Amino acid sequence: MINKRLLIKNLLAHNDESSFYDKKRQLNLHSKEGKAKFLKHICALSNSNPSNNSYIVVGVEDESNEIVGDDFFDDSRIQNLVNAFLENPPKIQYENVPFPNLPKDRVVGLVTIRPKSKTSFFKKGIHTIPAGTSFVRVGSNSIPTEEKIPYSKTNVETIISIENNSRNSIAHTLDGVMNFMVERHGDMLSQYKVFKELFVICWAGIPKKIRDKNFLSRVDIELVNEQVKLFYSAQDDVTISFDENSFTITEYVPLGLNDKTSYYPLEQQKLTFFDNGYYKIETEMLFEPPQYNRKMLHHIYNSNLALLNKLQKGTQLVDTEQKDLENIPYTLMICYLNGFEEAKQKLIEAKLLLKSNLNKNIYNNFKEVMRVFRKVKYGGK
Repeated sequence: MINKRLLIKNLLAHNDESSFYDKKRQLNLHSKEGKAKFLKHICALSNSNPSNNSYIVVGVEDESNEIVGDDFFDDSRIQNLVNAFLENPPKIQYENVPFPNLPKDRVVGLVTIRPKSKTSFFKKGIHTIPAGTSFVRVGSNSIPTEEKIPYSKTNVETIISIENNSRNSIAHTLDGVMNFMVERHGDMLSQYKVFKELFVICWAGIPKKIRDKNFLSRVDIELVNEQVKLFYSAQDDVTISFDENSFTITEYVPLGLNDKTSYYPLEQQKLTFFDNGYYKIETEMLFEPPQYNRKMLHHIYNSNLALLNKLQKGTQLVDTEQKDLENIPYTLMICYLNGFEEAKQKLIEAKLLLKSNLNKNIYNNFKEVMRVFRKVKYGGK
């Protein structure tokens, strides 16, 4: 098994950005421009490395190579985005990798692009990239090309060497368990479970009981062998169940109006472990959004837009408006899920205003809502 933290360190130490890996300070998949840039690099790295894995490391300063981390990016359906725009799309995987020097809500993102035989190109346009465009890597740049891309084995030996030097060990596993349970989560209930004598999952959270159901909040879950964070949320609540062969996480999202909150199952993620050292992750979207009276929602929607307008103008808000501002991300999400199509875009446009507010819960709520939006969009709902 590959220790993803070691792999990232070895990629960064090997050389600067190249034809087999790229690094980014952060991903921005809220906008068409951000999606286009991400897809362009996926396309270019895949075409330039058809015989081996390619990588994108997210959360690294471009100039200094300093690991600064990024938000936990919980989006198992990022593959659906790639499939939607690329012909002959490569299989990709996004993993959240914790580092000891980073705050526990920050990780380094690792995008793994699997090898494939056929050339990828855009089957439909996005932002400034027209349909039919293909990209390759030249040094650290992803550039469009109209020439036929030859099958290459250029980086095979280099990648094999880097991956072999990133294999796990008992010491790395034990260090990871101690770091998780003692240093990072010594202030809350922490547990671990070993599967097939090979895999170790650690989890921590605050127990809470809501209407006779046991939840964990402020949850952090990590597959220690590979140094991959499976789940992290400062807001949402989850239930955890396991047997000898599997570990299941069910995520809930609190939604409601006028202080009447209910908990709706959002997604279930199940890890199944096998005797041969292999495991698989299966996700299932469970979300059925609550439906409200349209006339009442129309009034609430307009009130929220008026509140955002006050914020834009710098108008002083009273206490009740500050409370409403904290709930705006979830309220606009309810409006969007009930047919107010512009509500999501209005929320995205307010991102910088919410981020600059002294009440950090407001921006945290924004990030949680955007995470739910991504899951719902690419989950087939």
